[in-house]
Amino acid sequence: MTLLLTRRDVAALLTLDECIAAVEHAFALEAEGKALGPGVLGLHVPGGGFHVKAAGLRLGRFYFAAKLNANFPDNAARWGLPTIQGVVALSDGETGQPLALMDSMEITALRTGAATAVAARYLARPDARVATIVGCGRQGRIQLAALARVRKLERVHAVDRDPGTAARFAEEMSAALSLDVRRAGSIAETGPRSDIWVTCTPSQVPLLGREHVAPGSFVAAVGADNENKQELDAALMAAATVVVDSLEQCATIGDLHHALAQGLLSKADVHAQLAEVVAGRKPGRRSADEITIFDSSGVAIEDVAAAAVVYEKAVGAGRGLSVDLA
Repeated sequence: MTLLLTRRDVAALLTLDECIAAVEHAFALEAEGKALGPGVLGLHVPGGGFHVKAAGLRLGRFYFAAKLNANFPDNAARWGLPTIQGVVALSDGETGQPLALMDSMEITALRTGAATAVAARYLARPDARVATIVGCGRQGRIQLAALARVRKLERVHAVDRDPGTAARFAEEMSAALSLDVRRAGSIAETGPRSDIWVTCTPSQVPLLGREHVAPGSFVAAVGADNENKQELDAALMAAATVVVDSLEQCATIGDLHHALAQGLLSKADVHAQLAEVVAGRKPGRRSADEITIFDSSGVAIEDVAAAAVVYEKAVGAGRGLSVDLA
């Protein structure tokens, strides 16, 4: 039997804390050679695009998952629909049995924030207290909530191309997290005062430059999930210690690939993959003054880890619709 799980089911079953733990464990397993990932298949269409990400992960059980996601940045304004929609198919990695088909929106949102939290745990200064979120949509909210789990934030600056969106973000997240969240007029306005930066936008031009980022800062670049997107100036990448979720993937679709194309970095200049840092094979932050960057292109092991949590909890709770696909 295959379990069908709606967006509401997934939201009820997967918490951010569980997702952070699952994603960190997934990166540790990757370092141990217990993860399989064939890469990304992408397709651009007018107004957006589709991608397929798949991986296997040897947890207590061997799981394989494939996620089909659509990303249409203008969906909310044009159709009242989410930017990201899709499905995750979870299978038994030993038999191939399809275990579950579940909505991908919550999984994608939470695992993306979870990856930033894991990276921040190793790459942000322990005394980091001020963060700037660039891009104040749903993902920006999750990014901030995830960061607040791993660092004792005291002040947050919210930057968005729509001032009203940034103002709503500041009001809502101040109340939700009991933090001092303020709307900022621009990136330049907040730069010298920020210890942590998160960019989560669909931008195709660099937003954050070397001049904006103070020594000792941590930057998580989250938005560049295809080769046309870019949030960080290549000169900033070249001046920083760069950690990637996947070297090959970031060299193709992440912010890293722009720095490579401009000749400002080589693959050999990348400090580590996050799995190596989590496993202790390479150090995270090495000094109080270095700028650290996490290039987060979104890897499939994060989806497998989150989907496995959802599936196991659904089975335990008797939630979802069981269907015989045979």
